[in-house]
Amino acid sequence: MKKALTILSLALLGQASAANITVWTHFGGAELNWLKDQAAAFDKKGNKTTIVSVPFDQIPDKLIQSAPKGQGPDVIVTLPQDRLGQLAAAGVIEPMDKYITSKTDFDKTGLQAMTYQGKLFGIPMFAEAVALVYNKKLVSKAPTTWAEFLKTAQANTGNGKFGFLTDLSNAYQNYGVISAYGGYVFKNTSGTLNTKDIGLANAGADKASAFLNDLRYKYNLVPEGVSGDVAKGAFTDGRLAMYLTGPWDMGDIKKAGIDYGIATFPTPPGATGKWSPFVGVQGTMINAYSKNKVAAAQFAKQISSSDAQYAFNKAGGRIPVSLSARTKLKSDPVVSGFGKAISAGTPMPNVPAMGAVWAPWSAAIAQSVQKPNPDYSQILDKAVQEIQGNIK
Repeated sequence: MKKALTILSLALLGQASAANITVWTHFGGAELNWLKDQAAAFDKKGNKTTIVSVPFDQIPDKLIQSAPKGQGPDVIVTLPQDRLGQLAAAGVIEPMDKYITSKTDFDKTGLQAMTYQGKLFGIPMFAEAVALVYNKKLVSKAPTTWAEFLKTAQANTGNGKFGFLTDLSNAYQNYGVISAYGGYVFKNTSGTLNTKDIGLANAGADKASAFLNDLRYKYNLVPEGVSGDVAKGAFTDGRLAMYLTGPWDMGDIKKAGIDYGIATFPTPPGATGKWSPFVGVQGTMINAYSKNKVAAAQFAKQISSSDAQYAFNKAGGRIPVSLSARTKLKSDPVVSGFGKAISAGTPMPNVPAMGAVWAPWSAAIAQSVQKPNPDYSQILDKAVQEIQGNIK
């Protein structure tokens, strides 16, 4: 009798551990097939996973509306960190620290991106950042110092060719330089961003703007009117030696048959720190109102594992935040090159107040490179005043 009760108890325990979970995702194509395979593996343990396709830009608002009513998903695969603060403040996503026993395999930049007010609200899965992409036919070895970079860029400039190009008016694109000189958006203290401490008009930010201006008017590397598309076109035509871009352009570069390399940008002259670009991270989150949080966390952990991230890269080319998955993919120049930039980078702020930053800041960066040596301090001070007025 006692043995029968033990068997019954174990059977009930097995039933209790199984769960029906709903997953919202914006994935399509091979990435959606990857997720379906992950769900099938999870369901072999006695679970039932329902995958629902939801447009990327609709997920946050739908979650905020449906979660408190006991509706919506158990798991969201995936969302970027720039919506994380809004969702955490609304109370619709679950803190994940109690479910994650080890974080050592995750890139620290990815973990920082998924942390809001000191708590981990998502498991990072993949990331992106800009890096220095170079044409190996024109640049035999990636420059590691500013002196080497400048010499290489100038040697490849002239007669319809360019040594280096970037969109100097793009604040996102050039944040790595701003960070190197000591500028920042919001002060980060132990995972909490202080939206009252804005570092976009400090002495370092002024120096960064001066350096960007020098790229055009002192070093004569970046002509007026250069956008990201213009730079990419010059690179795919074989007329550009080096430029800043992200993984999103690699498909066109590969199609053009360019023999490329990817490296981090060297420390700018006189900078107090290393180049540290903005990093965008997407991660898996759990509905705070889910009735199946343990099972949801198990699924989230499964699809964020090293093997799963490796398979996900093979499906869609995304760059994993799992360090061991990157090691397995070290022969892939896109993963190894951009992976280094991601590890060296700074997560884009994940607080709602970031929405007040982009327009004034972008306008200030663009104004700073419209003519030689403008009053950087005045331009940036005005932008920060506007940002402060916009933050509610």
